[in-house]
Amino acid sequence: MTAPRYPVPELKDVPEDIRTKILEVQEKAGFVPNVFLAFARRPAEWRAFFAYHDALMVPESVGRTSGLTKGDREMIVTATSAANNCLYCVVAHGAILRIYEKKPLVADQVAINYRKADISPRQRAMLDFAMKVCLQSDEIEDADFAALQAQGFSDEDAWDIAAITAFFGLSNRMASFSGMMPNPEFYLMGRVPKNKAA
Repeated sequence: MTAPRYPVPELKDVPEDIRTKILEVQEKAGFVPNVFLAFARRPAEWRAFFAYHDALMVPESVGRTSGLTKGDREMIVTATSAANNCLYCVVAHGAILRIYEKKPLVADQVAINYRKADISPRQRAMLDFAMKVCLQSDEIEDADFAALQAQGFSDEDAWDIAAITAFFGLSNRMASFSGMMPNPEFYLMGRVPKNKAA
């Protein structure tokens, strides 16, 4: 594996508010995803990045509801990150997608060819829209919104799909250019069942 291009700060050296958030993630996940420390080298950007991340991916954290499920949001990230060739985001968000959807194969399918993946027609329409935003946003037209509406998505849902796609376009590019690699823990998450206590 290649080393990251930029030095990653030690957890003890990051500002206290950021360290507190990272420790919360570590407590929940059992490890610190590399993105949290990689971005911590610039604390103001870390705060802005994760504030927007949480507003999109955990809308209830900002008092907002969304017509997208947690699995939907991770599916958008996985598919569009694959289109952007972002190893870190495909592996990390694919792991989360497998957990939310409770399907060990879905992330691989979505990353390779979502059109043949074991997903619902609603999710297919969502990814059609996301991929067009990802690759041809200047060509979005009323017909694209109509295809979403036919599957029960609102204009606010369309905004969410587009915003998630656009935000992770930024994330994909930052992860790729900086040499950020997925934590090994991500690769098996959601693929093998956890051992159940007897």
